[in-house]
Amino acid sequence: MADPTLNFITCPDAAGGHRMAYWQWGDASAAHTIVCVHGLTRQGRDFDVLAQALVARAPGPVRVVCPDVAGRGMSDWLADPQAYAIPTYAGDMLALLAALKPQTLDWVGTSMGGLIGLAVCAHAKGVGATVRRLVLNDVGPVLEWQSLLRIGAYLGRNMHYDSLQQAADAMRVIASSFGPHTDAEWLELSRPMVKPDPAGGVRLHYDPAIALAFQSVTQESAAQGEAALWGLYDAITAQTLLLRGADSDLLSRQTAQQMAQRGPKARLVEFAGVGHAPTLVAENQVDTVASFLLG
Repeated sequence: MADPTLNFITCPDAAGGHRMAYWQWGDASAAHTIVCVHGLTRQGRDFDVLAQALVARAPGPVRVVCPDVAGRGMSDWLADPQAYAIPTYAGDMLALLAALKPQTLDWVGTSMGGLIGLAVCAHAKGVGATVRRLVLNDVGPVLEWQSLLRIGAYLGRNMHYDSLQQAADAMRVIASSFGPHTDAEWLELSRPMVKPDPAGGVRLHYDPAIALAFQSVTQESAAQGEAALWGLYDAITAQTLLLRGADSDLLSRQTAQQMAQRGPKARLVEFAGVGHAPTLVAENQVDTVASFLLG
């Protein structure tokens, strides 16, 4: 299958606007659009395997759109580091939906991308869209504090590597909770995670300033945000699939079970041998998502 096309949209902000990149697979004129949004330190090419499967298996034309959230991948870095937060990201996605004008909209959100999805579900009607089916990949209204501490320990550090392979090896240690991958799979997941460094070698793709806003979150502020996130979740009308790594330290089994019992009453699927977060590369993970979105 051909590579995706790289596109850009200008999103408003206090500094005069920034460009958000998005990767597009499939038929750009398709009525059915699936938006896939990545986690905190990742980028849109994380969904290459899933996107290709969705395009190949769809009974009709489909467009799969995978944005690089602001500060990541090919998107602009923000002038204000404190703007690296869900309200900014959700606003950018609403601008994207206003431009795409999807007739049928589905959303796949991994970790941070799932939290963005909660906000988009609440406000999509304002841009003429409605999320029909929602996939939340290892995230919910309650974020376990110890997991946030773990993520904060590596965020924005060790940004430079001598080679792609060295970067891939380092990221594999940090992301061991992603579950088993072949060497080839991991190298492909790692390739878009780096950019050439003018000083030589490669550097991680994202703005290290995303760590500033993340590290300003306290245990108290995180707990205070739970009520608002539950409110967004309980208001969801989309059919919802909740994926959980059986060993996840971010989404507890207790929270996942609550999500299956309230609001949209998500269908819960757990993947053994995986923590936070499933990469949607393994065949059983791809099949689960594709069956839900295309069934």
